[in-house]
Order: sequence, then C-alpha cells, then structure tokens
Amino acid sequence: MSWARTYPRAANPHALSAGLILPVSGQYERAVEEARKAIELDSGSAVYYFLLALSNQKLGRLDDAENALELAARRKLEAPDFLLERYDIAFLKGERAAMEKSVAMARGQSGAEEWIAHHESSALAWSGHSEAASKMVRHAAELAQRDSHKEAAALYQAGAAVWEALFGNKAEAKRSAIAALDLSNGRGVEYGAALALGLLGESSRPEKLANDLEERFSEDTSVRFSYLPALRACIALNHREPQKALELLQAAAPNELGSPRTALHANFGALYPVFVRGEAYLAAHQGVEATAEFQKIIDQPGIVVSDPIGALARLYLGRAWRLAGDKGKAKTAYQEFLTLWKDADSSIPIFKEAKTEYATL
Repeated sequence: MSWARTYPRAANPHALSAGLILPVSGQYERAVEEARKAIELDSGSAVYYFLLALSNQKLGRLDDAENALELAARRKLEAPDFLLERYDIAFLKGERAAMEKSVAMARGQSGAEEWIAHHESSALAWSGHSEAASKMVRHAAELAQRDSHKEAAALYQAGAAVWEALFGNKAEAKRSAIAALDLSNGRGVEYGAALALGLLGESSRPEKLANDLEERFSEDTSVRFSYLPALRACIALNHREPQKALELLQAAAPNELGSPRTALHANFGALYPVFVRGEAYLAAHQGVEATAEFQKIIDQPGIVVSDPIGALARLYLGRAWRLAGDKGKAKTAYQEFLTLWKDADSSIPIFKEAKTEYATL
C-alpha cells in the first residue's frame, strides 16, 4: 500500500489493510501481519488488538485471538468491539456461560449492546430457535435506532431476512426484507434483502436490486466478487438454470473465503457464494461436487461463526451425499444437523423437511 510506504511510521495504513481490505478477499494471514505491524507502531490503540483477534478468529486460532484481547487488557485498553469478539469466541468454543457474561457486560453500552443482541439472534437461529431469534433481532434493531444507528438496524433486518428465507419462513422473511429496505438502501442492506427474496423464489425484485448495486458500487470488491455473483446465481436457479448459476459464481471463487463488510457486526454474508454454488450443484444433480461446497462451509467456523448457514450446511451436506448415493455419509450429516437442532422450533419448514428426509434413509 502506497500510504504505508509513504508514511512508514503510521499505524493506520496497516490497520486499514487488516480491517477492511485483506479480509474481504480472505487474506487472513496477511491481515494478522498487518494488525501486528499496527500494534508495533502504536501500542495504545484498542482497535488494533481487536483486528488482530478477529483475524486470528477467522483462521480458527481462538487461543491467539484471546491472547490479543488479553494483551490489550494488560495495557488497560478496552473497546466495545472486545465484548463482541469475546462473545463470538465463546460461541465457537461452546461456552454458554462466557457468552452470557459478554451479554451482561454489554448492557447499557452504546454499540456493544446492539451488536451482541444481534449476534444473540444469530446464535438462536443457528440452533433453530426461530421465534426467539426474530424477537431478539427486532430488539437489536430497536436498540440501533434508539442510538441513531439506522443503517445498522437495517442490516440486522436484512440478515434476519436471509435466514428466515433459508428456514422457509416466507412471511417473516418478506417482512424483514421490506423492513430493511424501508430503513436503508445501503449496499449490504440491498444485498441481504435481495438474496432473501431470491431464496424465496422471486426474480424481478432481486434483479432490480442487483442492478442498482452494480450501478452504484461498480468498483466495490464485495459487490463485484461476492454479492452480485451470489444474487445472480440465485436468480438463475429460480429460472432452473443451474449451469448458468455455476458460471456466474466463477467470479466469486478467488475471494470465496473472504468476509464482506456485512460479516463484521451484521454477521451475514461470509461464504454465501459457496452456499449458493452448493445449491447449484444439487440442482444440476452433481452430488459429489455439492458435498465439497457444503463441507467448505463446515470447515470454516471462524469465518461463518453463528451465521445459521453454518448449521444448515450440515443438512445440505446430507442432501448432497444422498444425491451422490452414499447413504452412510448422508445419515451422519443429517444426524449432525438434527443434533444441533434438537430443541428447534417444530414449526420451521426446513426442520420438518429434514426430519422427513432423514426418516427415509
């Protein structure tokens, strides 16, 4: 980066690379290096430790992520982002008590309280507690609007619209998508709403939103290499054109492990092109190829965190193995999903489908 070369003693260029540039293309190792450089140049900025922790989390190095936060604590540095990072680490480790501790510490803190409320909604959705998740995401949006964070409120609704659509909760998905668009036409908001509507089988509105994103954000990396390929591939699937969907998704392949901007505090969008590619292979009756895509999602918990596609990938992996003719592996994948959703809301359409499909194996 020319900024860093011109001002070798400035920490901000390295922080910008670690936080907003490298993660989008999935270059987490380099992001760790850049965050460390930022800390070396300015050890008194809390956000640099957060970036170091976050990049290590994406790589699955949870101990290193915790160490970054501990180093900041020893230097008497604190930031709302730390509570969110501790919450996500605790989720990935399955430490419910630590998650609840972060929730308690965030109460009353502007920013942190709404962020964690939203991540709580994702964690609830991850395990199939759809009704509780819907209430929590509305609470997060209310907190955001109270603090004049209108864009954040819209993003929370857009993310919820996606997982509601994936669950088959059509009315709730449409409600959340419309609520998000009523609040904002930001890039992440339009993407989430469009994808949710596309997953519900619509094509006209998603296409209009995709065209608007392309026109307004033609140079944006996330839009070009994540949002648009996933959206247009979804639309192609609605038109029963799986091969076209696969061709459209080729643009996303080099950056497919990246974390678009929506994946930071809004917690959705990471590995979505991979998920849609898996669906395209299923539609094309290419079961083995589909298994590789859904396994890719399962293998990256540090990137997906509590986004419900991480849990749903197990179900879709089972469907892919069943299509490929391997009932043993299909049964294992279904069992893993049904274990994660053992206390899920019985009314969720995709949960009903999963139980019916498993019974036929």
